[in-house]
Amino acid sequence: MTENQAVQQKSVRRNRVAAAACFTAALVAVGVVGIQPAAADGAGHNAAHRTAAAAHPVTAKPAAVAVAAPGLGSAALIQSEDFFQQGLGPVGATVELAGRQGLSACSGEETMRDLTKGKATAYASVTWTFDSAGLLIESAASAATSSSASTYEKQLDALVQDCQDEPAGHWHYGAAHTLTVNGGTGHWYPSYSGDGTVAGGVAVLRNGTRVAVVELTGQPTDDPTYVKGIATAALNRLPS
Repeated sequence: MTENQAVQQKSVRRNRVAAAACFTAALVAVGVVGIQPAAADGAGHNAAHRTAAAAHPVTAKPAAVAVAAPGLGSAALIQSEDFFQQGLGPVGATVELAGRQGLSACSGEETMRDLTKGKATAYASVTWTFDSAGLLIESAASAATSSSASTYEKQLDALVQDCQDEPAGHWHYGAAHTLTVNGGTGHWYPSYSGDGTVAGGVAVLRNGTRVAVVELTGQPTDDPTYVKGIATAALNRLPS
């Protein structure tokens, strides 16, 4: 091998090493971009827990990198501005994403995670307090398929309907009323105290693969249709 040939081979090897280094650096760069959305999403969820503001995760979509579908965050839940038209003054909220919030006054300890047997792809819930007596709880889940979402919806309606037929003088839910909003459907039910006065209500909602149950205890008017306004606001928020 001549001296010139040896020099040329070294030059080729150096070029190959440099190219490999560039390729590795590119992979590292893509990996960092892929991690950033998850970190931002986690920070958004943490902020939602502290402030009850809607989470706005940063989503980066580099070329040739698979980006996971967004989860069911607090933005899909009813927001503070939704209450003002209903005459409620929200003062605080607690958001959680584990599906452990109790579903309704009727279902007792039943949670969305229990109902779905942990098979939903994401969970979210919020508990709102107001400047007057009353409480609102919303629990939502994102099902793996539309068929599963339909099944969960039927199970939620069945739970509510179990508390429609109660002995005289007992707290109970009233008749179901159908609701269709923004491509979603649901049923809302007024609730009555033992003396027959309106005491809030509950709604079972579904849009696509997302399902939710919303319950308000106490309300500022004696009109049972007041619950319809709350259910409509929640259903408007539910689509992905």
